[in-house]
Amino acid sequence: MSNFTVITSDFVNVSVTNSGNQTICVERRFQKGITVDGLKGKLELITGGNSMTMTVEVYDKNDKLICKFNEGSRLLGSYPIEDGMRIHVVDNFPRQLEDLSEVEKFDLSEEEYAKRTDTLKAFLEKNKLGKYNEEEMKRRDEEKKREQDAEEASARLCKIGDRCEVQVPNQAKRRATVMYVGEPDFKEGWWIGVKYDEPLGKNNGSVNGKVYFECGPKYGGFVKPHHVKVGDFPEEDYDLDEEL
Repeated sequence: MSNFTVITSDFVNVSVTNSGNQTICVERRFQKGITVDGLKGKLELITGGNSMTMTVEVYDKNDKLICKFNEGSRLLGSYPIEDGMRIHVVDNFPRQLEDLSEVEKFDLSEEEYAKRTDTLKAFLEKNKLGKYNEEEMKRRDEEKKREQDAEEASARLCKIGDRCEVQVPNQAKRRATVMYVGEPDFKEGWWIGVKYDEPLGKNNGSVNGKVYFECGPKYGGFVKPHHVKVGDFPEEDYDLDEEL
């Protein structure tokens, strides 16, 4: 049981100051029913200090130190704090030095790092997580291999000169001619280079300065094999001058 008398329904109006490179002085209103940890969280937003390392002091109107908030679970109203007092935040978190040339560097060899038991690597190894789970990594490799094989099989169904229809999600169907089949330099995996019947593409058959095929500007594009359907797709007549 607590020996402190707490009034949780009241508020207290105080000024907030801080120590550090960027000093502030603002007026704030806090509920007395808030815990010291909760208050530090609010002071962190106000002062930019670290709630885990800050020291909070209370001064009266005569700038006399009244108390310090040392118990995180204790309520603000249990301390002798009144309207008009000042809460001062001392930030004990170490700041980054502007000149790092004099800072002693901590070098750890791979061999020394591997021997430590308090590292992320040691944790992953102990719990068989990520790349240290052989079964999971084997399953991922097999799944990736199946996807790569399926993609290659789809790509090999396309031949240079084939007519096709391209259907990319959230885009209208576009008819085109297959101009390239392979694994380009700009992306991993198999890609199909096409020349669209209309200028609805993104390039002229070149990407990053490398020419994969030739066509007019914005008539070229590269799509994944599963977005390409090869078949009898004759070029549509776009002659708008034809008499009716």
